Amino acid sequence: MSEDSVDSLPGDRRPLTTVLAANVVSITGSCLTYMGVPWFVLQSTGSAAKAGIVAFCTMLPVVLAALVGGPVIDRIGRRRVAVISDLACGAAVVAIPLLQFAGVLHFWMLCALMAVTGLFRAPGETARGVLLPTLAERARMPLTRAAGLYDGASRCAALTGSAVGGVLIAVLGAENVLLVDAATFTVSAPLFAFGVRGLPEAQAQPRAEPMSLRAYRRELGQGYRFVSATPLLLGLCLMTLVTRGLDQGWSAVLLPVHAREELGGSVDLGLLEAAFGICALTGALAYGAVGSRFRRWPVFTVAFLIVGLPRFVVAAFTDSFAPLAVMMAVEGLACGVLNPIMATVMYETVPEELRSRVLSATTASFQLVTPLGGPAAGFLVDSVGLSSSLLAVGGAYLLATLCPVVFPAWRQMDSAGSPW
Repeated sequence: MSEDSVDSLPGDRRPLTTVLAANVVSITGSCLTYMGVPWFVLQSTGSAAKAGIVAFCTMLPVVLAALVGGPVIDRIGRRRVAVISDLACGAAVVAIPLLQFAGVLHFWMLCALMAVTGLFRAPGETARGVLLPTLAERARMPLTRAAGLYDGASRCAALTGSAVGGVLIAVLGAENVLLVDAATFTVSAPLFAFGVRGLPEAQAQPRAEPMSLRAYRRELGQGYRFVSATPLLLGLCLMTLVTRGLDQGWSAVLLPVHAREELGGSVDLGLLEAAFGICALTGALAYGAVGSRFRRWPVFTVAFLIVGLPRFVVAAFTDSFAPLAVMMAVEGLACGVLNPIMATVMYETVPEELRSRVLSATTASFQLVTPLGGPAAGFLVDSVGLSSSLLAVGGAYLLATLCPVVFPAWRQMDSAGSPW
């Protein structure tokens, strides 16, 4: 049955719609945190290196949780894991301004609280993401379109958070913005729980073998063996491993420092992120609507080349807002197609019973060097200056994005299938 014929059949789209709404609320709050915390550190310490350390403390637990979390998600249940994730993140975030208002917040406390948000973030994102094929099937929607909508919802959240984040930081202060973020988690948790109630795939998955260290290790290894046996997935993981680390350095250190030193401060930072978000949302929705008509490999390759080096070069050679805003808008359009393509390839390749474990493995590999991106960029800026740091990171990004051009395994994106 073709994708168009599937889309024409009636289906129940309420679970998909509710989950998309929950993602919008949750990710909007997270964007406020990821803008507010670096700005808070820069304002209070003036150190790009310390901003990078906080980013490291946030991202390292993401990797650790993703490395070992796949079997746990299946055993506990995807619905329960996602709800616990949101509630735990909300509690950690609200503690930051409360401790600051009480005058007892120390730098190590900030690092520890951000580490808690990272620890619960990866399992929650994985638990929500692996349900997408089930939600698409229930809605009788092509997977390509559902993936575009799912990424579009995330982009919409990033747009909302970025559009208001810079203004809120300027008006309310970074500490009060974190209170707004904490409130978003208390909304998204029950919304998601309501949206997936009654879905068998969202509940704890029955296992013939009782939980034990041996069973856990076996189930955990299945995810990594599947990735290593699939050249396309392995290539996606390795390239994204590098680019995520470089992106973290850009968003956590390089762009905030550039906005603070060369542009108009937090408002310009918010507007730049909003320009990127609007265009990324447009790109994701456009790909969801018409992406199935085009070959994935050339679209993915060209888009990733646009996403990489150009923004770093523009930022390095201009101290004006407009050129960087235009570049980030173009970058956003290209970036919007990347996640739907990767998600569609993964869901077509990985069988349902392995999705939690494989997606945890891929998330871990995507994020493996991400914690190093922030501190590396921070120390690089303090050592050689902002412009040289931008060019160095941009050059590394270019080398990474040439992989789909050089290695033939990437051409399998147009014929994704399971090796098992």
